[in-house]
Amino acid sequence: MSISRLRWRALAIGAAGLLVIAAVVAAIGVSGARASRSGAVTSVLLLSVDGLHQRDLAWYVGNHPGSALAALVRGGIEYTAASTPVPSDSFPGAVGQLTGGDPSVTGIYYDDTFNHDLLPAGTTSCASVKPGTEVDLTEDLDRDKSAIDAGQGLAGLPDGVLGMTATPGTLINPAALPVDPATCKPVYPHAYLRVNTVFDVASQAGLRTAWSDKHPAYDILNGTSGDAVRDLFTPEINSRVPGGPADGDWTTDNASTERYDSYKVQAVLNEIDGYDHARATEVGVPAIFGMNFQTVSTAQKLPDSDGLPGGYLADGTTPGPLLARALDYVDAQLGALVAELRKHDLDRSTAVILSAKHGQSPTEPAALTRIDDKPLVRGLNAGWAATHPGAARLVAQATDDDAIMMWLSDRSAEATGFAKAYLLGQQGTGTDSNGKPKPFTASGLQTLYAGAEAARYFNAAPDDPAVPDLYGVVRHGVVYTGGTSKIAEHGGADAEDQRVALVLDSPAGGHGQTVDQPVRTTQIAPTVLRLLGLDPGALQAVRIEHTVELPQGTPQ
Repeated sequence: MSISRLRWRALAIGAAGLLVIAAVVAAIGVSGARASRSGAVTSVLLLSVDGLHQRDLAWYVGNHPGSALAALVRGGIEYTAASTPVPSDSFPGAVGQLTGGDPSVTGIYYDDTFNHDLLPAGTTSCASVKPGTEVDLTEDLDRDKSAIDAGQGLAGLPDGVLGMTATPGTLINPAALPVDPATCKPVYPHAYLRVNTVFDVASQAGLRTAWSDKHPAYDILNGTSGDAVRDLFTPEINSRVPGGPADGDWTTDNASTERYDSYKVQAVLNEIDGYDHARATEVGVPAIFGMNFQTVSTAQKLPDSDGLPGGYLADGTTPGPLLARALDYVDAQLGALVAELRKHDLDRSTAVILSAKHGQSPTEPAALTRIDDKPLVRGLNAGWAATHPGAARLVAQATDDDAIMMWLSDRSAEATGFAKAYLLGQQGTGTDSNGKPKPFTASGLQTLYAGAEAARYFNAAPDDPAVPDLYGVVRHGVVYTGGTSKIAEHGGADAEDQRVALVLDSPAGGHGQTVDQPVRTTQIAPTVLRLLGLDPGALQAVRIEHTVELPQGTPQ
């Protein structure tokens, strides 16, 4: 191991150790204050721990009864059968939590998709351009995706990233955005979203809002108003790590991910103290604020990091050493956040919601089958070209993590039927969790929806320009990757992708309760508004889908 990697690991473990102490102190304080908490909610703190399954939470609480996570569960309502939208990925997951809508209503099926009505990025003369283009809502939009400040040009990076702008849409390269044929102007992420967000509703009510996430493309949460998140902090997670492991971003080493997440934690601590995320201006505590954590997700996906094996033990339930450390880290951060709320007596008026944008699959090492999807896509395009000389390449966009999502240049029944038959007829050899050969059939698929079937699966209109033309539900354990750098993924319909943790700890009531009935993470959005005394019906997706609030207990 290099000196830089040793230093990186030591710093991360040392910081985590200090915060574990804070978490224990906070957890003791929280549990002692629960009985006296009852009253109006003036703020909602939403924390998304990407990858956190319900059974991860249950395992951790059962094995760490004195933890901050255990205190949160004891003090709130635990929803043990919560599920995410499908596809279970970061963008539809986050958008679902904050709009109340599924992809067919929000238009957000993934972070890298295709739209049959928009024009290619960089188009400046629109009159004769054929519609249909990739919609990339990843780090590729950044002015400089190698920099954690996305190209803002801050000094003292990476620690200086707290000085990053609160309007990261200004760091998006407009030439990388799809173009609206009606206006011939770039479509920013917030304008691509079809419905409003909780931030729109709160801002219109004169309330302050804030959020921290992983790309400037989370400008999407600014909603239909375009500026609903007053303080949006989005350090680029897929940027280069200065002084860290060579040729890696913040997700390729788990200690790096911890350090990255800690910047967002500090931003939220500053907001709890009444400042903006940079602690530059005193502005008051936001009514809606929060962040997402990436540390658990990378610990689930990496085969190993920092000398520790990633993922779960053979039973698929017990976290391995790296994941156990990541859960300890998140618990410590939760403890620090709750302690800061208590420091300002805000715990008596702040509801805390903990959930996840998505889970991760598979958890059992023996279930993993890695399949390189590139030959599948090339073969499908070649097969179509052989029978349709001169036709455009059939697969216009493919996004395959642990599901197959394809958008076709030809949306006819003939083309979608051809693609379905081809993919279901493919067999080959992938790799298992140890990198050894493992055979697969039917491209690793359990079910493949094509054309009108895919639209019906998502409850979308057949002519929805954003709905995938093919959506494949994989056999449990299948991950599409050409290498061996992943042991799990997300983005599909597997139960392990969808079944996530969800806890609501509110001064308004419901302390120490468990709800076993199925709920969905889209129900977070109307619940947030109701807690703040705002009308959930002000959310367009709530009206369209009739999304109900999370069932809650009574004040105690």
